[in-house]
Amino acid sequence: MKRFFLALSFCLCALCCVFAAPAVSDSARVSFVICSPGSNVYELEGHAAMRVVLPDGRDLAVNYGIFDFDSPNFIYRFVKGETDYMVAAYPFSIFLESYVRDGREVVEYPIALDAGETSALLELLSRNLMPDKRVYRYNYVKDNCSTRLFGLVEDAVGDTVAMQAPGYTDGWSFRDAMRHYHRNYPWYQFGIDLALGSGIDYPISEHEKAFAPHLLIDMLPTARIAGQSLVADSPVRYAGRGTGGPQGPTPWPLTPMAVSLYILAGVILCAVADIRRRRVSRWVDIIFMSVAGLAGCLLAFLVFISVHEATSPNWLIVWLNPLCFIVPACVYIKKCVRLVLLYEIVNFVALFLLCMLWPFTGQSANEAFWPLIAADMILSARYIYIIYASCAKKQIQA
Repeated sequence: MKRFFLALSFCLCALCCVFAAPAVSDSARVSFVICSPGSNVYELEGHAAMRVVLPDGRDLAVNYGIFDFDSPNFIYRFVKGETDYMVAAYPFSIFLESYVRDGREVVEYPIALDAGETSALLELLSRNLMPDKRVYRYNYVKDNCSTRLFGLVEDAVGDTVAMQAPGYTDGWSFRDAMRHYHRNYPWYQFGIDLALGSGIDYPISEHEKAFAPHLLIDMLPTARIAGQSLVADSPVRYAGRGTGGPQGPTPWPLTPMAVSLYILAGVILCAVADIRRRRVSRWVDIIFMSVAGLAGCLLAFLVFISVHEATSPNWLIVWLNPLCFIVPACVYIKKCVRLVLLYEIVNFVALFLLCMLWPFTGQSANEAFWPLIAADMILSARYIYIIYASCAKKQIQA
C-alpha cells in the first residue's frame, strides 16, 4: 500500500507539471469514466473518475475516490462525519485493469469541450491535485467521486449541467436511490435506514441523482451545458472479465424483516407465558433492551455529535436511545421497580405516539422496524400489566 501511494505521488507531481503547460489543452482529451457496481458495500452505486490523455501520450485516471482505512481513527471519524477522501492521478491502465479484473464494466464518455474550456478544466484538476488541496471532506450524497466531477466541469464552463435521469427514478429521494442499489444487501440498507434521518427523504432533482455514479451511464447521453451536448461521440465500453458486481439476493428467511418477525413472535410467546404465570421473564428484557440501548447510544451519537447533515433529525431516537439501559440496569433491583415501571409507561406511550405521528415526520422507515417496535411495546405492556396485577393482588390480600 505504501509503495502504491508513493507511485501515486510521483504520478501526481508529473501530472501537475504537465497541466501547467500553456498549450496542453490543444490536443488533450478528457473523458468521464463510469464503473458498474461492485460487491463491496461502498461499491454498490458504482464509481466515477476522469480520464486525461495528454499531448505527450500520458494516459491518466483522476480518481476522487481514494481513502485509507489505516489512517488514524478512520472508523470514528467516518461515523462522526469527518471522512477525508483524496484525489489522485495515476496511469489509466492500472485504474482500468483493477475494475475489469473484478468483472466490472467500465464505460468511457469523451467530454465535448472547446480548447479554452478544456484548459480551464485541466487547470482546476491541477489545482485540486496539489498536496494542500487534494484532500477533501467526503459527503456520501452531496460531495463524492461523481458530484466532484460535475462541479469541476461546471466551474470550467461557467454553467450548470442539465441531465435527464431514467423514468424509473421519478420521485426518488436519496434513500430511494440507495434502496434501489442496495436491494440485495438488506442488512446494509437496514443500517442506513437506522442511521440516517429525514434529511435524505425529500424528492431530489435530476442533478442530485448524479450522486449515484452508475446512473450516469444513462444520464450522460442526455447531458447538456451552455446549450451544447456535454459528451461527444458514442461511449467506449470495456467489459469486465468473468463475473462481478453485487451479490445475489439475500434469502428471505435471513432478511431483516424475517428476523424482526422471528423476534416479534418470540416476544409474543414470552408475553403470553409471563401474563399467565404473573411473572416477568427479566432475562428477555435484559437482552432486548441492552441491544436497543447499544443501538440508542450509536443513534444519539449520530444525532447529537456527528456532523453528518443527514443523521439529524432522526425520529427513531424516540425508540432507540440510551435510556433503554434503565431496564437491564434496574430490572433485578427490587427498589427500582417503580423506576422501571415509570420507564415502561413512558416508553409505551412514546412508541404509540411515534407510530401514530410517523406519517407526519417526513422520514421513511425500514419495514423491518415495525415488528421490532411492536415487540418493544408488547414487552412494556406486559411488564406494566404484571406489576399492576401484582400490586392489586397484594392489596386484596391485605
